[in-house]
Amino acid sequence: MISWTKLIAGKDGGNGDLRYGAAKTNSPKIVVWNVTPQCNLQCMHCYSNASRAKHGGLLDDREASDFIKDIADMGVKALIFSGGEPLLENRILKWGLEAGKIGLKVALSTNGTLIDEDIAEKIKVSGFSYVGISLDGDEGVNDLFRRSNGAFKRAVEGLRYCKNVGLKIGIRFTLTRRNKDEIDFIFDLAENEGIDRLCIYHLVYTGRGMDLMASDLTAKEKREALEIIWQKTLAFKENGVVQEVLTVGNHADGAWIYLKLKKEDPAMAQRCFNLLLSQGGNSSGIDLVAVGSEGSVYPDQFFTTHALGNIRKNRLSEIWDRSHSGLLGALRNRKCFLKGRCARCQFLSICNGNLRCRAESYYKDIWQEDPACYLSEEEIENL
Repeated sequence: MISWTKLIAGKDGGNGDLRYGAAKTNSPKIVVWNVTPQCNLQCMHCYSNASRAKHGGLLDDREASDFIKDIADMGVKALIFSGGEPLLENRILKWGLEAGKIGLKVALSTNGTLIDEDIAEKIKVSGFSYVGISLDGDEGVNDLFRRSNGAFKRAVEGLRYCKNVGLKIGIRFTLTRRNKDEIDFIFDLAENEGIDRLCIYHLVYTGRGMDLMASDLTAKEKREALEIIWQKTLAFKENGVVQEVLTVGNHADGAWIYLKLKKEDPAMAQRCFNLLLSQGGNSSGIDLVAVGSEGSVYPDQFFTTHALGNIRKNRLSEIWDRSHSGLLGALRNRKCFLKGRCARCQFLSICNGNLRCRAESYYKDIWQEDPACYLSEEEIENL
């Protein structure tokens, strides 16, 4: 996660402690809990390959409560409820309240289409501090991505209901070649609706996102998109409407920002680099972990081809302590395993090899270079 607002505008959107400068601990800072694989939509880029069918094998209330208590005892800062569509699991309101009472910051990642006035109020009362709603362009583009007519209107209504009850809200936008011309629209929507946070995701080749691999932007197209994000973020700095702009899923963005600042403001560039260095790049298996609906533990919510264990057999705290061997240990010491461009990149200290799941999807090799890196050979070899 790269906070453009923090790096180029010098403003913190409220979660800097989870990204920049916080002391390293032996526990993850963030846990993503995919509470259900069920969803009311069939989004073409869904990383979890969610379906409309109901699924068995979900955690029962005791297992969920034990899990929540365990991660609080570990010192986890934030618990993100995701899916599928998490609002199809009605117990999340109870679980959110339970997590908040013992000190966890609780957030909701949703498609927004199920949120009405009553649900928004219940989300607020249940202690959720943030709701991120997925939108991928204007009505026509978004509804095509979601494979559901009316999804855009329902999601925007959901945003407004959440805002009306005082929830912090964000838009989550996944960038592909099919919607690259929607960046201006999504920034305008964020400003017009008074959104607190805009998260722009790079495409990850997992779930149904595998089918869109050929629709990922070229290196040139990514750099063009970043130029637009740069200008829009600076504009937001001036008007102060949207608190934070983030890009997610490609730590090459941090290097791109640094290189651009280096030409325009060397002092700010050095500050930017130091902040990125404190973050340390991709944190799968380091500061971030994901738990599936049936209890399987993964390095992050995208990297679900390799389970680290299951909380029905061992507490997450026990699984997390196995840092000396296996995939978890390797991810925490990945620099010696990386291959290709990642292995020789001068920005490895601030990128940490980017997304290993994307390398595996493309090359069938966890340790190969991330195919979504758009930095030039000259840039990766000359810091």
